[in-house]
Amino acid sequence: MNCLTNLSRSYSALPFYNFKCKSSIYPIFVNTKGLVNANDFTGSCYLAKAMSSPTPSIDMEGADDDEKSDVYSTNMTEKMGAVLTYRHELGMNYNFIRPDLIVGSCLQTPEDVDKLRSIGVHTIFCLQQDPDLAYFNVDINAIQEYASTFSDIEHLRAEIRDFDGTDLRLRLPAVVSKLHKAVNRNGGVTYIHCTAGLGRAPATALAYMFWVQGYKLNNALSLLLRNRKCFPNVDAIKSATADILTGLKKRSITLTWNGDNCSTVEVSGLDIGWGQSIPLNYDEKHGSWILHRDLLEGRYEYKYIVDGEWMTNNNEPVTPVNKDGHINNYIQVVDKDPESISAALWRRLGDDDFDLTTNEREIIKQFLDSYPDDE
Repeated sequence: MNCLTNLSRSYSALPFYNFKCKSSIYPIFVNTKGLVNANDFTGSCYLAKAMSSPTPSIDMEGADDDEKSDVYSTNMTEKMGAVLTYRHELGMNYNFIRPDLIVGSCLQTPEDVDKLRSIGVHTIFCLQQDPDLAYFNVDINAIQEYASTFSDIEHLRAEIRDFDGTDLRLRLPAVVSKLHKAVNRNGGVTYIHCTAGLGRAPATALAYMFWVQGYKLNNALSLLLRNRKCFPNVDAIKSATADILTGLKKRSITLTWNGDNCSTVEVSGLDIGWGQSIPLNYDEKHGSWILHRDLLEGRYEYKYIVDGEWMTNNNEPVTPVNKDGHINNYIQVVDKDPESISAALWRRLGDDDFDLTTNEREIIKQFLDSYPDDE
């Protein structure tokens, strides 16, 4: 079965509909004294393109869906920090979160469009990237073409990189804006899906419930988890919330690796995820390798790759040993004025019973309404 086990939480049994056809981020503050004005989004909007999706390191050519599901489930468990299982061979599965909102796994054939139409779905919202689809041999073009033959359903894509909380954070404003506009346009029931429907899709649904439908974040999360076993990245949603309310501002940081006895130095993690790396430039004058980068508010973990070897920098802050026995460097940039509204917002986001003010909800609504449509 498709399922999730998280040892730190207790979930009740949930009804799945099956068809056989089938790191915490905390603030890096900018120097701003207040929230953005709801009318100031034209200049601050930017289109955060999703990075390419990670693909399993094992060559799965010729493998059947059962074998691919095993590998995919192992990857999810390792990368998302919970025991997650997805069985593609069992077909599409989903749960109603609200009467008008469904979170589920990917469509696998054009016939799945008929199943969703039969339960009143008017918008199919796909978060997968092309490598995700190719891994399970899903013909997305056939699904989209079939959906386009009907006037009562629309198929949309808004890509988010799998297993990547940073990309999720960066993409959520654009993705939820597109979702919000589609729901307003189409009405009816909305079906949000990624590959397994356990990470990206529930996170997107949670952000939509929080930003658009007026829920407190914890209330929306409780409703979501009562109806579907899943593992949304709440920290990414909190960070994206602060990004919107503080105007998507960035702050410059500098990373340094000292030493001239190596030929290449790169950094992985930060805001690009662990599947990517950025080269540092060598400074002959100081005999060190330098990276200047602009980052949104948040706490970022990273690691150096020196001549192909993964290493931490003892001159920069390091994390405790994680459950896999790894240590990373991290950077946490904060607003230099702890009394600023921005700093106060981040403190509120850490509260168990956090809610948005009426003004903050209006800012977010206008942001989502005005975000550019062309991704």
